[in-house]
Amino acid sequence: MVQGRFLSFEGIDGSGKSTQARLLAASLRDMGQSVALTREPGGSPGAEEIRRLVLEGDPARWSAETEILLFTAARRDHMEKTIRPALDRGDVVITDRFADSTRMYQGISRGDLAATVDQLHALMIGLEPDLTLLIDIDPALGLSRAVARSGPEQRFEDMGLDLQRAMRSGFLALAKAHPARFRVIDGARPPEAVAADVLACARAHLGL
Repeated sequence: MVQGRFLSFEGIDGSGKSTQARLLAASLRDMGQSVALTREPGGSPGAEEIRRLVLEGDPARWSAETEILLFTAARRDHMEKTIRPALDRGDVVITDRFADSTRMYQGISRGDLAATVDQLHALMIGLEPDLTLLIDIDPALGLSRAVARSGPEQRFEDMGLDLQRAMRSGFLALAKAHPARFRVIDGARPPEAVAADVLACARAHLGL
């Protein structure tokens, strides 16, 4: 049985990564690939329930430590119910966010909890993407886009621009530390231009 490949999209709020994940999935399907498109937090029934807990409500609703536990619980269920079965089928799994988001949003947003995130990830998840596509954008532009979407899932956007700036710096540092896994793509361009670069990176990685 051919093992599938695991691709993740990362970026700050409003970077356009969700759009790019959908576009890549569609392009790969058009090329005859079997694709499982999913997201975090979420991607399985149990994880979607946790999604509402962590993305809605007052910014001070949870401590960073509690968020780490909630996100890890959601990720474990997501991995068991969705990601592993799809990889075992030989699918290309594309997820909108994975553990790198927890490393950023909880690991560095309110103190230095990066080691805690990594320890819990090693204990309960133990899986990293084969390729991570980081959609990079200016934090002010990203936040303006994210706020314009409105809706109930605005908890992290409500934490303000300083958080988005810290997240961007953290994501870029993570990409620099793991160059074999990461590809950094300029997200401040028209979606079709970003999508062309994303597809080129994915095809090179997948050998298509």
